[in-house]
Amino acid sequence: MSRVGKKLINIPVGVKASVDNNVFTASSSKGELKVPFSEKITVGVDGSTITIKPTVEEKNISALWGLTRSIIQNAVTGVDKGWEKVLEIYGVGYRALLNNNDIDLQVGQSHPVLISPPQGIKFEAAQEIVEGNNVQVIKVHGIDKQLVGDVAAKIRSVKPPEPYKGKGIRYRGEYVRRKAGKATG
Repeated sequence: MSRVGKKLINIPVGVKASVDNNVFTASSSKGELKVPFSEKITVGVDGSTITIKPTVEEKNISALWGLTRSIIQNAVTGVDKGWEKVLEIYGVGYRALLNNNDIDLQVGQSHPVLISPPQGIKFEAAQEIVEGNNVQVIKVHGIDKQLVGDVAAKIRSVKPPEPYKGKGIRYRGEYVRRKAGKATG
């Protein structure tokens, strides 16, 4: 039995949920997400709750059951509240500019890096003070949790934080393990 899969999912006010041919659909004023699921799982929408149950008894069905429930929960939360990832840019002269909908990164390379958002993703760029430092912040917003994470990882991969001075792009709250510099002696 999957502990995660047994939990019911509550449908928030303003969210519509339906199931058709092994595809779960959640929609609201923010958008619509479709989640395909295995034929070994049944998804039922009863009023304001969603139930997920396995149809067969196999060895690894509880893992699939819990995974399906988590993905459906993420879709419902996404169309209700949305998802957000926050990235911080550390380094002298490093910055991010919002150019129409694109983000223009200048992070110590010979050329600026332009990243365009896929459909359903929005960027924000701002200055914030974090732990006494003036830090450039990029916020990635969207309703699809996986897509928001993928775009944030793509932005981070342009200039990951380096271990000596900590310069680069990192997630908010990410710990960068620092190394000692060259020892003189």
